[in-house]
Amino acid sequence: MKATWDIFCTVVDNYGDIGVTWRLARQLVDEHDLAVRLWVDDLSAFVPMCPGADATALQQWQHGVDVRQWPAEWLPVEPAEVVIGAFACQLPAHYVEAMRAQPKPPLWLNLDYLSAEDWVEGCHGLPSPQPNGLRKVFFFPGFTEKTGGLLREGDLLARREAFAQSAEARQAFLQRLGVHPEAQARLISLFAYENTQLGNWLDALAADTQPSHLLVPQGRILADVAHWLGEPGLAVGDVRLRGSLTVQILPFISQDDYDRLLWACDFNAVRGEDSFVRAQWAGRPMLWHIYVQDENAHWEKLEAFLAHYRQGLSDDAADALVALWRAWNMDHDVGQAWQAAQRHWPELQQHARDWAARQATRPDLAMTLVQFYRNWL
Repeated sequence: MKATWDIFCTVVDNYGDIGVTWRLARQLVDEHDLAVRLWVDDLSAFVPMCPGADATALQQWQHGVDVRQWPAEWLPVEPAEVVIGAFACQLPAHYVEAMRAQPKPPLWLNLDYLSAEDWVEGCHGLPSPQPNGLRKVFFFPGFTEKTGGLLREGDLLARREAFAQSAEARQAFLQRLGVHPEAQARLISLFAYENTQLGNWLDALAADTQPSHLLVPQGRILADVAHWLGEPGLAVGDVRLRGSLTVQILPFISQDDYDRLLWACDFNAVRGEDSFVRAQWAGRPMLWHIYVQDENAHWEKLEAFLAHYRQGLSDDAADALVALWRAWNMDHDVGQAWQAAQRHWPELQQHARDWAARQATRPDLAMTLVQFYRNWL
């Protein structure tokens, strides 16, 4: 009989939380043959990344996952053997009480946010006794062997390489999106939060001698793009040319297609956690827009990752990379930092591939979760 897992997701940042939990749920079903229920409090954020899903359904099956609406008025269900509260979300009180009433309480895991900070290694796997007698365990994704690793399907890099080796597959995918770049154009994807420095970067791209084709899926950065273009609004399918820069607006696409978009591009600007990890697996130079926290607490998280990611680069290339990421996240001149980074482009390209290969030598997040459960039994 299949082991049962419940994953609870509160949608906080539009797509990041559900993006991570949906990928995890699918992989646990596909690769580990588990019975997974995914509880989501806002299915409207789930539908764009899972075409065919129903935002109003109380229960639906998608890719083998039992997707449930997390109702405001909780209805009694039998707890699973493994219970994951994603990103410190609060489980329904009645569900927690049902966990406590089990002859053998479930394994209760708090799947936390991804971070490269040093303290994560010390907290990963630590138990947290609860007042009701249950025990919750902190589980941290991460970039080192002392963490839970990163989400990565078993065949992900093989699929990426097959796509990269097929000019026909890339062209067919781009054509399906209505994208027809110039032969020598640098293809860039942009998925980010609002950013006052976007105009500086777009100015630099427009003034460059090399043409660039910027693909912008629907999202929060769209208003800034429209402002730079001097237009009141942009719609899916719009294409605008400014100097050497072509700007094209894409629809919000499924997770699988977003992976292909990252693979098809030469450079990817991403945000949050889910797209951040997928951009790393793409093996392309990238730019991360980290989620803003009070008192700029997110800067420490940014610097912690850069300390890992820059390893293996020459000093000059590392400094250029760090300067670009800081400019994007700390309200500095991104255009100037972008131009400086171009001098190290071949090295940054090779480094992105090497980084993905090194991370792929470690167990992935789904595997470490399953192994943790087996050791707990």
